[in-house]
Amino acid sequence: MSLLELARSLGIVETIKLDAGALTNSKQNFKYLIVVDFEATCWDKGEAKWRQPEIIEFPAVLVDLYDQKILSEFHQYIVPIESPTLSEFCVNFTGITQETITNDAVPLQTGLLKFNQWLTESIEKYELALPKVGDEHSATCAFVTWSDWDFGVCLRKECDRKGIKKSHHFDRWVDLKATFKDWYKYRPKNFADAMKFVGMIFKGREHSGIDDARNIARLACRLVRDGAPISITTDLSLPPTNKEPAKRNGLNSVITNT
Repeated sequence: MSLLELARSLGIVETIKLDAGALTNSKQNFKYLIVVDFEATCWDKGEAKWRQPEIIEFPAVLVDLYDQKILSEFHQYIVPIESPTLSEFCVNFTGITQETITNDAVPLQTGLLKFNQWLTESIEKYELALPKVGDEHSATCAFVTWSDWDFGVCLRKECDRKGIKKSHHFDRWVDLKATFKDWYKYRPKNFADAMKFVGMIFKGREHSGIDDARNIARLACRLVRDGAPISITTDLSLPPTNKEPAKRNGLNSVITNT
């Protein structure tokens, strides 16, 4: 076992510190990232047939890549309308109870409005500039998810089914899973495996949306420390290409939430 592999297994690789000046002078497109990781209704294999997932937890974490710290968070539980009763599998998997949905959740459209309010306040406070169609070079901030599932499948399909108009900001994002695979030349089995590969330990409860988002933010910072360029991987507003149909329009392949 190499020294690096030993450090990874012991979870101490993450202790490497970043010189903020080095990041400032690097080729990073963005100074800030907004990490989103939805949790949705789910069932075991026997119950899942013909059912569509609905968002039940909407977290977002604003992270400063220069200072390597979280600046602000948004967190809202969402009411499922099509399948209002959570399955036992879903409760055990996400840790979200029926009581939480009954007492603390709002409809998806209300959740999107509340998120947009938080986003507007964050844009004003931190002078964020989000990517425009086909142009990320003038932006200082981008959305990040782990895989294309959150925006390309879950949010897009649910809004289509329910006739909800979502903000165009959700049309382009960084798939950190794809970035991870490209940079480290390693295909992780899941998010936990990706963290283990770089010697990081998950903090919090796995499959809690807010904890997942915080840990994705930590992994994004780690990628930056290791020199990986963070750039937009998926833009639904652009036409598909023969080279990357799924990554260009999010429609032409099966995308899973792993």
